[in-house]
Amino acid sequence: MKLEDAIQQKNFENEYIKLVLNIMYTGNWLHLLQTRRLKKYGLSHQQFNVLRILRGQHPKAASVGLVLSRMLEPSSNITRLVDKLEQKGLVSRYENKENRRMQDLKITKEGLDLLKKIGHEMENFKPELADISEKEAELANDVLDRLRVDLAKKG
Repeated sequence: MKLEDAIQQKNFENEYIKLVLNIMYTGNWLHLLQTRRLKKYGLSHQQFNVLRILRGQHPKAASVGLVLSRMLEPSSNITRLVDKLEQKGLVSRYENKENRRMQDLKITKEGLDLLKKIGHEMENFKPELADISEKEAELANDVLDRLRVDLAKKG
């Protein structure tokens, strides 16, 4: 569906404004799709993101700060997120050996098993993106990367 039809707006001030709105609209649409998928497993986006970060560190532990720095949607309430994952048996928390005020996190076997179980469903966007070639996806990724670099430079 074209953006114009989705938001029922035919004219835009310029293509740049349309692009920003299109990115926001599409991002929200993809976010909702993922929310529906995750709901079946009792996870939020942020919890899923934390589990994936810890899986990438496995078998090593990761500090809370490292996890926070890698999150797609950083949360000021990372402690609560980790508490919920720990209650579900998906994450273990350890005192950092060098700094007792810091905590390290590890994904548990249950967490790894859950990611393995839901991984294909959560990370497979091919059906939704079937009309986009790999070359087009590469181009879109390049444009979005450049956009973020430019925005970061401007502060």
